[in-house]
Amino acid sequence: MDLSHLLYSAYERRLVADLDAARLPRHVGVMLDGNRRWARAKGAGTADGHRAGADNIEPFLSWSEELGIEIVTLWLLSTDNLNRSMDELAPLLTIIEDVVDQLATRGRWRLNIVGAVDLLPDQTARRLTAAAATTKGLADGLVVNIAVGYGGRQEIADAVRGMLLEAAAEGKTLEEVAAGVRTEHIAAHLYTRGQPDPDLVIRTSGEQRVGGFLLWQSTHSEFYFCEAYWPDFRRVDFLRALRAYVERERRYGA
Repeated sequence: MDLSHLLYSAYERRLVADLDAARLPRHVGVMLDGNRRWARAKGAGTADGHRAGADNIEPFLSWSEELGIEIVTLWLLSTDNLNRSMDELAPLLTIIEDVVDQLATRGRWRLNIVGAVDLLPDQTARRLTAAAATTKGLADGLVVNIAVGYGGRQEIADAVRGMLLEAAAEGKTLEEVAAGVRTEHIAAHLYTRGQPDPDLVIRTSGEQRVGGFLLWQSTHSEFYFCEAYWPDFRRVDFLRALRAYVERERRYGA
């Protein structure tokens, strides 16, 4: 083992030791950004970047599990991404299908597919929902939300639609719905309903914008922006994000 590896390991241990376990986030959202730019920097194809990014998902979930994180939401594909050319989109969808299958076969994490599944190609929708279904019996352990075909505006529109359809099924008039609607009624129809909102949202690749990720749920989230492209995101980068989080005083919009 060389000196640089020893120093790196010692630094990781110090970061872990400095973390207050009682202040760690329950729910972490991650915007897995930078796969294409990573590929360009390596002189590789776009699909190679997406594969490298997919390969980093399982290690990240293991790090989260070790630290006692309860829920992780991973944004793998946005609704905007669905407008890309099929030359890029088709291999990306296959990579996503494969990595979700792989995560499901581990039998360690309960997977939820969150997003406008009806906008996905039929084969992709079937594979993702079938893989997630095999993990429903896992009562304990990390919950992993796989955001595919996901857009924050689309989610809110779908939630409002769901709320209205439910009210219609109950025989309520539009006027009755409008008079009684509350924020919690919309929240009850979000893709992540029943889960706590994310405490921490991480975006890789140096971009400092929300981009439509968990628009409703992240109102009081803390954000952390990391320069590393997602395929290069290491455990030490995650620990630094958690350190920044526990050192902040959360004001919840105040």
